[in-house]
Amino acid sequence: MYLVTILGNLLIMMTISSDSHLHTPMYFFLFNLSLADIGFTSTTIPKMLMDIHSHQGIISYTGCLIQLSFYSIFACLDSLVLTVMAYDRFVAICHPLHYQVIMNPQLCGLLVLLSFIISLLDSQLHFLMVSQLIFCSELEIPHFFCDPLQLLKLACRDNSSSNILIYFIVAIFGGIPVSLIIYSYTKIVSSILRVPSSAGKYKIFTTCGSHLSVVCLYYGTGMGVYLSSAYSHSPRRSAVVSVMYTLVIPMLNPFIYSLRNKDIKRALRRTLKGTSLPQ
Repeated sequence: MYLVTILGNLLIMMTISSDSHLHTPMYFFLFNLSLADIGFTSTTIPKMLMDIHSHQGIISYTGCLIQLSFYSIFACLDSLVLTVMAYDRFVAICHPLHYQVIMNPQLCGLLVLLSFIISLLDSQLHFLMVSQLIFCSELEIPHFFCDPLQLLKLACRDNSSSNILIYFIVAIFGGIPVSLIIYSYTKIVSSILRVPSSAGKYKIFTTCGSHLSVVCLYYGTGMGVYLSSAYSHSPRRSAVVSVMYTLVIPMLNPFIYSLRNKDIKRALRRTLKGTSLPQ
C-alpha cells in the first residue's frame, strides 16, 4: 500500500509536470497535494515497516519530536492545499470570466507558499508543546508513531492545559480551513442551482466531484482520529483509524483524481505512451 501511494502520487506529479495542457492552477494545486501526501505518508509508514521487520518498536526522544514535527507539517499542508483547491473551484464556477485574472501564477505560488509557512507554524507549536511535557523513564506509546494526543496522555504530570492547547491548535488550523471549504461549496452549490440545464449542472458538479470526495475522506478520517483519541480508551481502535488517515487516504487520492478526471486520464495515456498531442 505504501508503494502504491508513492508511485501513484509520483505518477500524478510526473503527468502534470510533463503535459502542458495541465499547466493550470487546478493541476498546480493537485501537484502540491500529491507532494504533501507523499511527505505525510513517508513521515510514519517507513518507520512502522522497519518496526514490523525488526520486531522492535523503538524510537529516541529526539526522533519522536522530529517525526511529530514533520507529521504536523504535512497534515496541516494537506488541509491547507485542499482549502486552496476549494477556493480555486469557487473562483472558476462563481467568477468564470475573471478566473484567469484572479488565479494568476503569482497568486497561486503565494497561496502554496503561505500554506507551507502556516504548516510550519503549526508544526512548531506542536513541537514546543510536546517538548515541554515531562515523561517517566519507561515509556511505551500505544501507537505506531508519535501521535501528539497519545503523548499528552502519557505525560507524568497534569496535562490539562496542554490538552486545551492542542485542541485549540486543531480548532484554529483545522477548523478555519473546514469553514472556508464549506463556505466555498455553499457558494458553488448556489451557483449550480441557478444553472438552467441539467447537463450544465452535471458538468459543473463533475469538476468538483474529485476534490469534494478527497475532502470528505480526509476530514472524515481526521475527525475520527481526534474523536477516537479523545473519547475512546482503546489504543488499537485509535491506531486503526490513524492507518486509514495516514496511509489509505493518500493512496486513494491519485485513483480518485485519475478515474474521475478526463484531462488526467488523457494526459496519463499520453505520458505512458510517450506521445503528445500537436499544439
